[in-house]
Amino acid sequence: MELLKIQQIEKYYGNKSSLTKAIDDISFSVNEGEFVAIMGASGSGKTTLLNCISTIDRVTSGHIYLENTDITSLKGKELNKFRREKLGFIFQDFSLLDTLTAYENISLALSIQRLSAKKIDAAVKKVADQLDITDVLQKYPYQMSGGQKQRVASARAIVTDPKLVLADEPTGALDSKSAKMLLERFSYLNREQNATIMMVTHDSFTASYADRVLFIKDGRVFNEISKGSDSRKIFFNKIIDVITLLGGDVSDAL
Repeated sequence: MELLKIQQIEKYYGNKSSLTKAIDDISFSVNEGEFVAIMGASGSGKTTLLNCISTIDRVTSGHIYLENTDITSLKGKELNKFRREKLGFIFQDFSLLDTLTAYENISLALSIQRLSAKKIDAAVKKVADQLDITDVLQKYPYQMSGGQKQRVASARAIVTDPKLVLADEPTGALDSKSAKMLLERFSYLNREQNATIMMVTHDSFTASYADRVLFIKDGRVFNEISKGSDSRKIFFNKIIDVITLLGGDVSDAL
């Protein structure tokens, strides 16, 4: 079932004397329960695309539909409600509140929705167990490793059971062991909880955990490949092949 539909979107920055086209007529769709990675060189438009889907940025033209709602037309309270109830965000820099424990960081979104303390507690403990962070729930961010912080940030993003989880370079600040652990948890949430995930990454290893990879070049979709029945190793090699076509340095992608 189609969850997200991107329809001929364009995004310009600047003014009439100096216009930059960051997104150039992009269209695609994402099905419910799909795990999609977006790859491209710096300046290709991949983060701008994610920002437009997340409503952080507004498209210059075109439409973005989530569950048949045109999110490009939402404003004010409607837009805030949509972000709060439908989207989950995972940032590279974690964006945790330093004065709150992991438990409090994760429960904040549920508190805003005015759920009972009992329901909040159950939801936080469930997601903490899924992401293997039960032992850090009472710790503050400064007491956690980078991998633990990112998993807490991921728990915060999915605890509200959003329709779409958006991740911007989620493994960018992690060591290889922490990155692999996080990606395996993403795969678990996608497979077992039917979470729909869109992830921007420059890293082929990270992208190989997805079901499908969209390659962005100069603001347009240059290519896309699907894993299908391939193993992750075979899919990784296919990703490397496309990066080579894109003109990227394969060594940078490993």
